[in-house]
Amino acid sequence: MDASGDRAPNADGPLARASELVAASKRIVAFTGAGISAESGIPTYRDSDDSLWTQYDPDKFANIHYFMQDSSLYWRFFQDVRYQVMATAEPNPGHFALAQMERAGRLRALITQNIDGLHQKAGSEHVIELHGNTRSIRCLACGERYTMEVVYQQLQEELPPPCKACGGLLKPEVVFFGEALPANALNAAAEEASSCDLLISIGSSLQVYPAAALPEQAKARGARLIVVNKTPTPFDGIADVVLREASGSVLPVFAAEAERTSANGDAP
Repeated sequence: MDASGDRAPNADGPLARASELVAASKRIVAFTGAGISAESGIPTYRDSDDSLWTQYDPDKFANIHYFMQDSSLYWRFFQDVRYQVMATAEPNPGHFALAQMERAGRLRALITQNIDGLHQKAGSEHVIELHGNTRSIRCLACGERYTMEVVYQQLQEELPPPCKACGGLLKPEVVFFGEALPANALNAAAEEASSCDLLISIGSSLQVYPAAALPEQAKARGARLIVVNKTPTPFDGIADVVLREASGSVLPVFAAEAERTSANGDAP
């Protein structure tokens, strides 16, 4: 710890080297996966022993094939589990640190695989959501949109919940298993990854394509790569720094460095 009570990185350790990369970069892009939201109490699909995913198979309850056959399967899961998890989850220090880096003018874009909206709740503005956002629900027939709070209340009386405007099928604005990623979001993410000088991958296993290719794209264009993940990833070998730590511990250090160099006029 330093005198202010904040964590001070070991001068010779990987956290110090990563902080140096943050200080030397002028166009930083963050890429976040389920690991950052797990620190806010949202269970991950992969590599999780959480009882939620032993009871509800995500390949079934979040699969577009099953949803179109009988949407009540998903909506029962939403009513019993998903809503309570999302309604109570709050941003953690990692989310707030990324918003802080954006305000300091150092983080130019935040690409996320998460669907919980916690980055926006923490104050991040330039967020590219590859898998959509479960807090927004749209009618597949007429396009009318609803908040998850409104639909949850409707579920107390109707399951599955029909669109109030036309009676059509409601679906959360997320990418289910079996669906393609939205082209506009994927193109925007690829453009940001290709034009950054530092990409920080946070809480992602980097196993799900095409999103997992973004760090490789950044490296191919000459960017540095920091991987923050508790378990190994396929891209650790090409990363400039790998940190096996919680994002809520590491990212505030990066944010402090970004603010320090910006305030001192040291930013590139």
